Amino acid sequence: MRKALALLVAALAVGIPSATAGHQDAPGVTATNVLIGGTVPLTGPAAAFGVVGPGAAAYFAYVNDHGGVNGRTITYKYYDDAYDPAQTVQLTRQLVQQDNVFAVFDTIGTPNALAVQPYLNQAKVPGLFAGTGASAFNDFKQYPWTMGYLPSFSAEGAIYGRQIAATKPKAKIGVLYENSDFGDDLVAGLKKGLGGKGKIVAALGYEPTDTDVASQVSRLKGAGADTFMIFATPLFAIKSYIDMAKLGWKPQVYVSSVSIEPTIMQIATASTSPATTAGSTSIAFVKDPTQAKWANDPAVKLYRQIMAKYDPQGRPTDVYNFYGMAVAYTMVDVLKKAGRNLTRDGLLKAATHLTEAGNPFLLPGIVLRTSPTDYFPMDQAALFRYLKGHWIQQGPLVPAKS
Repeated sequence: MRKALALLVAALAVGIPSATAGHQDAPGVTATNVLIGGTVPLTGPAAAFGVVGPGAAAYFAYVNDHGGVNGRTITYKYYDDAYDPAQTVQLTRQLVQQDNVFAVFDTIGTPNALAVQPYLNQAKVPGLFAGTGASAFNDFKQYPWTMGYLPSFSAEGAIYGRQIAATKPKAKIGVLYENSDFGDDLVAGLKKGLGGKGKIVAALGYEPTDTDVASQVSRLKGAGADTFMIFATPLFAIKSYIDMAKLGWKPQVYVSSVSIEPTIMQIATASTSPATTAGSTSIAFVKDPTQAKWANDPAVKLYRQIMAKYDPQGRPTDVYNFYGMAVAYTMVDVLKKAGRNLTRDGLLKAATHLTEAGNPFLLPGIVLRTSPTDYFPMDQAALFRYLKGHWIQQGPLVPAKS
């Protein structure tokens, strides 16, 4: 995986257009419109994430119908990269060099966002609010033009580690992780959070291109683990639950937050049994529009109205396209703060001086903050447990900084 990414980075170093490197004008900006672009996996092994794009597009359309931003409408052009970093590279270059986007927005997937990070920084094109919490996206010295949106993966792993240390200090822990910065950071954070409590009896990786993880799950069970960390994307999270059930293995499960959308959990439950998924633990930071708890929440009502009006394909409403609206809300906020005289430098300055306390799609109390030396906007989350087919919040917000 890392070797492949290195080859992609080398390929990107060739042919960076001079028009985007330090140009005084603002590509993609007219008197009445601003063009942004990105990639999402509408197909491929992480296709569950695909509706993030339509969710964001629907919110931008709603904003456009309500006056736009500083007198401009937003055009959001996104391509399907099938969760393949090679396609992400090609399509991001197309967005910058052919479509002339002003900025790249919400690249989905850690390997994908990493593949284009050097290019966007060399070209000085803002790459804002990528769907990742990888530590590489807080490297503000080498990569000042790119920023993630999710809580730090390292911090997420540390939250789980602290929870295990407090509730099950003698746990025997088995870890399944994606062989990428996503998985590596979660594992590193877990170790830090454990603080010497518990014992990781085995940690086994998988590649995003693998077809199954049955062997890894079997080996983790065989290592005597009574606590199972599923640091995986949705398809492999589902497969992990299925393999657990086939083996008759009943560990305490922790599952990474990128894979806890209710539909994913419903598929895992339907493919096994309610007992298999019950009690799973994770973190979350957005409201869950599928829960009755939020049925009368103004933001959830607005979300449903927006999806009904602006998503012509009628995609099912779920937490992933709700997340798309949350991140689109932040992008609109940053565009507003960048002012009428839009420049890429100005947009980056607005993104790195962010204090957003009013994002209605996030859990109450979460404030997004950035600075020129802190590129992780999301510094709080809450622990959730999967009980009776729903994710139930367990206590107040907790710090999500590594």
